[in-house]
Amino acid sequence: MSNTHEIRPGQSIELLKELHILTRDGKMNQDSRRKLKQVYHLYQFIEPLLQAVKRDHGDVTLVDHGAGKSYLGFILYDLFFKSLQDHSHIYGIETREELVRSSTALAQRLGFPGMSFLNLSVAESITSDQLPPTVDIVTALHACNTATDDAIRFALTKRARYIVVVPCCQAEVAAVLRKNKARALANPLTEIWRHPLHTREFGSQVTNVLRCLQLEAHGYQVTVTELVGWEHSMKNELIVAEYKNLPRRRPAERLAHVLETLGLEEMRERFFTPA
Repeated sequence: MSNTHEIRPGQSIELLKELHILTRDGKMNQDSRRKLKQVYHLYQFIEPLLQAVKRDHGDVTLVDHGAGKSYLGFILYDLFFKSLQDHSHIYGIETREELVRSSTALAQRLGFPGMSFLNLSVAESITSDQLPPTVDIVTALHACNTATDDAIRFALTKRARYIVVVPCCQAEVAAVLRKNKARALANPLTEIWRHPLHTREFGSQVTNVLRCLQLEAHGYQVTVTELVGWEHSMKNELIVAEYKNLPRRRPAERLAHVLETLGLEEMRERFFTPA
């Protein structure tokens, strides 16, 4: 079966081989086909944001948190950044030093000068002087548990125009719900998370609801959608936020009310809103 119809025009075959999406003789197995389909699906959401930033002020700065092997970063660079010939830049943030080293070497080998990889946690990146004071777009795909919230905090601190996150394994809210269950029993709503499986699933749902309210309380317009083609993964929720300087008071009040109603007041700092 030919793979050519599945590869986007302008995509470097050499890059796909380096990322082991294509074998040395240009073939693609089922797993690689799915991985490429996923990244391309995400690219469809991110490309219009890149174009909007480029149109408005030229150079584009994108920070990808929990970059892993940087499939997304490399494909974004190959399909969009490579042809810009300006000071646009992609930063990949990753805690595993060996992945930072291999990605840095790959970017050099491919001649992608506008890519940097930093061995930092998401939390460390917020104050690191290795990153610019403001950025245009922040992505965080399957950044585990609180790393997604750290990525949102990073984006808010850096005044990002666009934020694109696919949240993953959200255990923190579920743990607090579990801990405070007895205190909340007077509220019939507690039935929603009384059983352990429901605690986990409801905790995950509530976490993303709180994230959306937090972004709205900072003036962002938020869209939540499903990533089609990620059926093998339970974590297929995509949150896209664009800074529009929208009114902040109502979402901030709603956020505080949800925390209070569910006995999650101790999480106020994680989902901080403007004073």
